[in-house]
Amino acid sequence: MPRHNRIRTFAATAALLLAATACNSAATPASGGDKGGSTRGVSDDSIKVGGIVSMTTSSGYSKKDTDLGAKARYDRANAEGGVHGRTIDYLGAEDDGQDPAKNLAAARKLVQRDKVFAVSPMSSVTFSGADFLNKEKVPTFGWGTLPQFCGPEYIYGYGGCMVPMPGGTITQSWPEGLAEVMGGAKGKSVAILANDNDAGTFAIRTYKQGFAAAGFDVTYAKAVVPAASAPSDWSAYTKEILRSDGGKAPDAVVSVMQTPYNIGLFTAVKRSGFKGVITDPTDYDPGLLTKSASRKALDGVHVLLTFEPFESDSARMKQFKADIRKAAGKDVPLNMHMMTGYMSADLFLAVAEKAGRDLTTASFQKAAKGFSDKGTMVGDRALPKGQKESFGCGALVQLKNGRYEVSSPFRCYEPIPFK
Repeated sequence: MPRHNRIRTFAATAALLLAATACNSAATPASGGDKGGSTRGVSDDSIKVGGIVSMTTSSGYSKKDTDLGAKARYDRANAEGGVHGRTIDYLGAEDDGQDPAKNLAAARKLVQRDKVFAVSPMSSVTFSGADFLNKEKVPTFGWGTLPQFCGPEYIYGYGGCMVPMPGGTITQSWPEGLAEVMGGAKGKSVAILANDNDAGTFAIRTYKQGFAAAGFDVTYAKAVVPAASAPSDWSAYTKEILRSDGGKAPDAVVSVMQTPYNIGLFTAVKRSGFKGVITDPTDYDPGLLTKSASRKALDGVHVLLTFEPFESDSARMKQFKADIRKAAGKDVPLNMHMMTGYMSADLFLAVAEKAGRDLTTASFQKAAKGFSDKGTMVGDRALPKGQKESFGCGALVQLKNGRYEVSSPFRCYEPIPFK
């Protein structure tokens, strides 16, 4: 059974990690945002904010709705009077195309040309602009699944630092939630598959520890799937996986890859006759249900969430849905990218509110260092703790008959040491 108490580091989405390309910001001296008594991006009546999002990618995977989520939250803040009388002038998100060079270029544009006070959201599998933004003292908020969200002074994950760090911990949301789904972990085997890149290797290291600590027998754990594009033939992988438990299939197949890969893998696994549990951390997207192939491939899959499920009837979830509907101008299928943008904006707004009317980079950082609140859609938040550890809560939802249902409720779990 899951253990509920402390909220610590979370690695649930480490499958999406890519090693960030180092950037050279020496050509632009750090200004700190405050010069001659003025603060970059802050006027008497507005605060200028921009975003960086992977809207287009070579695989077709897109985080474009992250921009809509951020806009929805900023629109509500402005409708409520802004932050200490200042409205949020949200410029929208730059598309980095999952390209390290474009990520850095987007960061430079937002700071040097657009003169933003903050970047929120930043959601990509690359963050080569991190060093530049941190040296320029630009508060930056996004999905903390990259190492750059763990440590730099001006960079914050909306759910905390989700990457286990040396001497840190791994939150057990996924394995403990799966144990609940499967009626316990004892005597149950899992096979874990990831992409052949730094992110996949790190994910295997993390989840092999996590699932073993929860009591599962990890019979297979490899980062071997080419990362450039999804394979057209999955037989080599399924053959190995489905014989990994002493010549027979494991009780659960765990994928830490993105949607295009999961659709191919899960389709192949099901065609083999596999009847066990299938799970991943990325496919919570009603938009996927509009296509018969993806709907069929994902049917029955348990998806890990690092936030409160959309199926919740809490007041905060009702507010989120209303905000998204208003920003979109119509009812739209909800997805996890909207939540990324929304909660990145929400954390930025909460810290800015605490900083007070005299908003500077210095006052913002001072407010961040003592910030905490409770009961949000990502759990209880606290800074600067969140720059080293995650806020640590999670849930599982299962796609059944064309709709998602909660299979393991949103809660927090006791962490384990990261080795």
